[in-house]
Amino acid sequence: MGRRQFITAAGVTGIAGLAGCSGGPSSDTTATDADGDDSDGEETDTDGGANAATNVGIVYATGGLGDGSFNDQAQQGLQQAESEFDLQTNSLQPQEVSEFGSLQQQFASSTDPSYDLISCIGFLQADALGETATQYPDKDFQIVDSVPTNDSDEQYDNVASYTFREHEGSYLAGTMAGLLTLNSFSAGAGETQSDSTNLGFVGGVESSLIQKFEAGFVAGANAVNTDIDVQTNYTGSFNDPSAGREAASSMYSSGSDIVFHASGNTGTGVFQAAQEAGKFAIGVDRDQSVTRESYADVILASMVKRVDTAVYSAVEAKVNDNFETGSTTTLGLDDDGVELVLGQQLGSELPDNVVTEVESTRQAIIDGEIDVPSDPSNV
Repeated sequence: MGRRQFITAAGVTGIAGLAGCSGGPSSDTTATDADGDDSDGEETDTDGGANAATNVGIVYATGGLGDGSFNDQAQQGLQQAESEFDLQTNSLQPQEVSEFGSLQQQFASSTDPSYDLISCIGFLQADALGETATQYPDKDFQIVDSVPTNDSDEQYDNVASYTFREHEGSYLAGTMAGLLTLNSFSAGAGETQSDSTNLGFVGGVESSLIQKFEAGFVAGANAVNTDIDVQTNYTGSFNDPSAGREAASSMYSSGSDIVFHASGNTGTGVFQAAQEAGKFAIGVDRDQSVTRESYADVILASMVKRVDTAVYSAVEAKVNDNFETGSTTTLGLDDDGVELVLGQQLGSELPDNVVTEVESTRQAIIDGEIDVPSDPSNV
């Protein structure tokens, strides 16, 4: 496992690991493999064995494992739980949003095994989960990044929601980017120009969730200097690197020094564009200077979102018979639910004054001195 640098109130600290290492995913059978061979997409982990005390099924977000981001982070939490508890796990990877309902129901209707917990990764599963949870009231579900409600605007009795204050960590990314774009800075394969006041944000599917990343990033940059402009582009996909590359290339050509993405595997294209332009990028969900190591020379930092913690916590609660449905758990800076992680290669090159300012900003958010907007219209 690689050494990771975290910006904390106490300073830049080397972290050996939190809930598992920050590397790439282990092998996993998918709903549709790259060669299209696997028709049912179900994978059984034999670590728990046929007599495992707890059966867990997980439906990943579109984009699948190997995204070096959101899904891989969720898998990390499941793997950590597997290493500590007696589990049998199966996973499914949809290619399209339209598949969520059938895959959720595949787990919910199974009797061999009968699943104790079904984990649904990503806000795009919310609509399908509303129907599935209603059809299978005796099953327990977890969803990450959404709080599904029924027609009476009430949470489902058999669903536990895990959400994050993504805007808080994104504010730190905006602060860092804003400080760097106002100065001449070079490291690795990238550089900024002091005469630039232009940054970029690439999102995946436009939604209130991804807009939280945008809002925090823009607010953080504007807190540094109100003259900083942030170009924004939503590609409409979390699994389209070519679209990410095109969007970021346009931003770099228009003067952006640094582009922050919240777009899953689409962000791989952002990193490609950064290298081609000799500029910088900021990753998301995991330390992408590790999971996308070939782009480490342009990745300044990553806004890590502890989806692994959410998945692990849900499994742990189920194993210990204290899983609370009809509830919402929200994680932010104050409990390390989100964090700005400095790049493996470039983190040590950042100017001390930038690191110090981001540290103090982080603590100010935790202390309630800075109220970070979660809607771009309020920035």
